Order: sequence, then structure tokens, then C-alpha cells
Amino acid sequence: MLAVSVPPEAADDFERMARDEGRNKSELFREMLRVYRAYRETGRFDTLQRYGAARARLLGIRDEHDVERLIEESRAGRPGGPTAR
Repeated sequence: MLAVSVPPEAADDFERMARDEGRNKSELFREMLRVYRAYRETGRFDTLQRYGAARARLLGIRDEHDVERLIEESRAGRPGGPTAR
């Protein structure tokens, strides 16, 4: 059970949305929560992707071939990883 307080206009809008979609308020809230979780996960992914791209540029990693080469070098114990540049 969850109770929240919202302005009357928001409560009216929420009830209208549920009615228009043929759902009860609990179903609509669960769907809104699911969509919000997906939105947050997408934002986290985008943030991580931007960070990774910026680090790769700083380290001179241009494409998948550079990544594969660095992995092979690391596994072989050879110098030449990103910090050696």
C-alpha cells in the first residue's frame, strides 16, 4: 500500500488518464513506475557511454581494433596498454 499527496489538478489528470486507458489507478501507477525505471536506466547507460567515449579519446583508442589489440597485449602481459602511451 502506498499513499501520496499531489495537487488536485494532478490527481484529476491521473484519474482521467487511467479512465481513458481503461486501467485502474494501481495499474497505471505500476506502468508509470516501469517506464520511469527504464528512463533512469537509459540515462545511466548514456552517461556511462559518454564517459567511456571521452576516456577512449583521451587514450587514443579510435576503434574496435585498438580495443582488441589492447586486450591481446594485456592478456599476453606485454606493455603497451593505455597507460603506456
